[in-house]
Amino acid sequence: MLNKRKITVLVLFSLRVSLFAGAQDLHFSQFFNSPLSTNPANTGFIPDADYRIGAHFRNQWASVLASPYKTLSLYGDAQLFRDRIQNGWLGIGGLVLSDQAGTGGLRSTKIYGSIAYHQMLGLSSLVSAGFNVGWANKRIDQTKLTFPSQFNGIFFDNTIDPGVVFINNNVSYFDMQVGMNYAYFPDDNTYINAGYSIHHVNRPQETFFSESSDSSRIPMRHIAFVNALLKVNDRVIINPNAYFTMQAKSTELMIGMNANYDLGGGGEKQLIAGLYYRSGDAIVPMLGFEISKIRFTFSYDVTTSGLKNFNNSQGAQEFNLMKKGFYSNSGDRQVLCPSF
Repeated sequence: MLNKRKITVLVLFSLRVSLFAGAQDLHFSQFFNSPLSTNPANTGFIPDADYRIGAHFRNQWASVLASPYKTLSLYGDAQLFRDRIQNGWLGIGGLVLSDQAGTGGLRSTKIYGSIAYHQMLGLSSLVSAGFNVGWANKRIDQTKLTFPSQFNGIFFDNTIDPGVVFINNNVSYFDMQVGMNYAYFPDDNTYINAGYSIHHVNRPQETFFSESSDSSRIPMRHIAFVNALLKVNDRVIINPNAYFTMQAKSTELMIGMNANYDLGGGGEKQLIAGLYYRSGDAIVPMLGFEISKIRFTFSYDVTTSGLKNFNNSQGAQEFNLMKKGFYSNSGDRQVLCPSF
């Protein structure tokens, strides 16, 4: 049996995860497969297609919490006016995020619409700028929470006053992100892309407790990334990636690489494999395949930090499904990145 100290530690951990992890944004290990949540300037920034739609699912803390974290993302974007704007185009898109966090019944729903403008600079580079605006909602089921003060020495008694006062159990707010991208593609075998974005530029207020404290405002989040697509030969394209984000006092650095192997010629069937490292936290292997512009990838976070002592070394599972395509009237439109 767990002693009182261990129970209290677990309760505090669960409560902290449920209530305060919301101060940090949702994130995906496959950040490169979540373009609109990474940078709004990625809207319509599709070097090898005219449009894309996708779904992303992440499951974590299954071995620690009775109700593990579950995050779902649905997104889509498209290019417009490529035949009307000289050497440029407009991108429009939408993103829906849904998250369930821990035993406290903390749920969040976010819906964003995004727009970006992309302009060619000569024949070998492209600059983009974009923003998104949206509505966010967070709610919690207070009846599912337990507090250390409710432990009577044998079990947790929900009839005991926890001494915690919630102003409300449901909050909504307006949210906004901005970003920029740059891409360089000097030849058919080389593509380099970098971007920077700022999230929560309006610093919306998010709290279940107080409406006046400045600490209840969401801190701005900064995200920077760089990636490349390099065609090694007729069968292999490698994709190195680096990603850094900072929000309040929290930072995350992730680096790695995946590769696409052409199984049949022409790129209709591809095998995908990769390996990433989140600094001080996890190693993330990834496997997937692509058939006729439909791509599926699976990754698994192998915990390397001290958290492995709590989750039995079981990490997060992540799935991404993405479909890309061209409009029927695209003709022989130039593909800006290496392709099979």
